[in-house]
Amino acid sequence: MDFSDLLGTLAGKLERWLETMVSMLPNMVVAIAIIALAGLLSRYLTSWTERGLRRVVKSPQLVGLIAQIARISVICGGLFIALGVLQLDKTVTSLLAGIGIVGLAVGFAFQDIAANFVSGVLMALRNPFAIGDLVKISEHFGHVQRIDLRATRLTQLSGETVILPNKDVFQSAIINYTETECRRVEVMVGVSYGDDLAKVREIAKGAVEALECRDLEREVELFYTGFGGSSIDFELRFWIREADQGAFLSARSEAIMAIKAAFDANDVTIPFPIRTLDFGIEGGETLREQITGSMGEVRELRRSS
Repeated sequence: MDFSDLLGTLAGKLERWLETMVSMLPNMVVAIAIIALAGLLSRYLTSWTERGLRRVVKSPQLVGLIAQIARISVICGGLFIALGVLQLDKTVTSLLAGIGIVGLAVGFAFQDIAANFVSGVLMALRNPFAIGDLVKISEHFGHVQRIDLRATRLTQLSGETVILPNKDVFQSAIINYTETECRRVEVMVGVSYGDDLAKVREIAKGAVEALECRDLEREVELFYTGFGGSSIDFELRFWIREADQGAFLSARSEAIMAIKAAFDANDVTIPFPIRTLDFGIEGGETLREQITGSMGEVRELRRSS
């Protein structure tokens, strides 16, 4: 093939391409209009979605995510329709297949990230706690500082910051102290075996009932729990209308002081624990004999040395 034939073939292809472009020009205009309309519609849809979800969903991250998904879906839908108008159906099929393969590969490569993300979305829908709540998640106990779609940040009562993956949070038992707006305070006490237990019950309950921090709508409860080594033990329970840990500790401290003062005023004894010290004394031998024998052995060792 000489140079003139090559030029003729190239000119023919260019002419056919130009004819095809001219014939497809109306479709191209329609496709561009569809893409522009999809872009404009996606903006309004994003605004409407955010306004509607803010009334139902408390998580701003989840609201933004759903709004962006809606926006991208509208744009992608307009793009696929435009490609169909341009008679590029095979291109649409290839794009969908490519998106599916990429999504599958990303899912396998980032399983933990995807699990944390999905858990964050589900938690945002369920709202097990809010920012500032006092919660206990597994062994972590503190106030919720931040809730993201990937992790939850806690500030423990001792001051440390803990970042928990949402997958672990979602699969763990969560105790929310703030949601109930009240807490029960328990005080464990022991009294002497020689005291009148009915009298002890009245004195202990009366001491706690006088506390200002107590929830007056709930009764004070006292239950004897068992016979200890040096005391008869009981558990005293009362409620407070605050869930804060500081209020809980303060109420328990006031209850302990009130019970101690009431017992002292009414001659109720809180016995000291009894301890038995074993000096290795053999049967039939007194403690004095054991100590005397040990001292004699020490003197003999000193003389021999």
